[in-house]
Amino acid sequence: MSKLLLRFAFAALMVAVLVGVVMHGSRGSVVASEKVTALPKPAVDEPLASAPGQETAVVAGGCFWGIQAVFQHVKGVVSATSGYSGGSAKTAEYEIVSTGTTNHAESVKIVYDPSKITYGQLLQVFLSVAHDPTQLNRQYPDEGTQYRSVIFYGNDEQKKVADDYIAQLDQAKVFSHKIVTQVVPLKGFYPAEGYHQNYATLHPDNPYIARFDLPKVANLQQMYPQLYRNQ
Repeated sequence: MSKLLLRFAFAALMVAVLVGVVMHGSRGSVVASEKVTALPKPAVDEPLASAPGQETAVVAGGCFWGIQAVFQHVKGVVSATSGYSGGSAKTAEYEIVSTGTTNHAESVKIVYDPSKITYGQLLQVFLSVAHDPTQLNRQYPDEGTQYRSVIFYGNDEQKKVADDYIAQLDQAKVFSHKIVTQVVPLKGFYPAEGYHQNYATLHPDNPYIARFDLPKVANLQQMYPQLYRNQ
């Protein structure tokens, strides 16, 4: 069975649970119960640009549906696209990536305006509300190397910000376990199939989205209100 079918099967199993939650109160307050950590700002970061422009960041951390949804609600982000990074162009297809044999990770390309948000602030969101950077080769129900935590850097400045920030957080012991996020060079990004794009926005009632992804957006709004936008 494909990973996509497994997600839908999981969603079907969650229906009864979510119905019970709705009957007993706010669904959001229950499904958002996982503890997340508000992170300190990066000690090393690029300054805000003096003029509007566009830069790119690529990250991976579990199912790309939720990562994309989070960054679509971050001020200064121009676009967020689900896709694949780490492997070759010829294997950048969902069914192949889902075998876990391609070296691809489900990734999100973030195009942002560096005059409105810094690369370090994007990583602050990524390492806190977007996913759990201490889970190795998995994120909650999704397991495999295609769900690993990765920062794909595009230049030396991004690498330095990422390496220094991870070291800063590990030294401060803000997580109970060591961060396992890889910091590797970006060799290519391949957009995912159309049906994966904007999936959380288009399917907010999908039980998988309600259980694992909508709480991430809610946590973004609660923890980083200065970075949150509704649309």
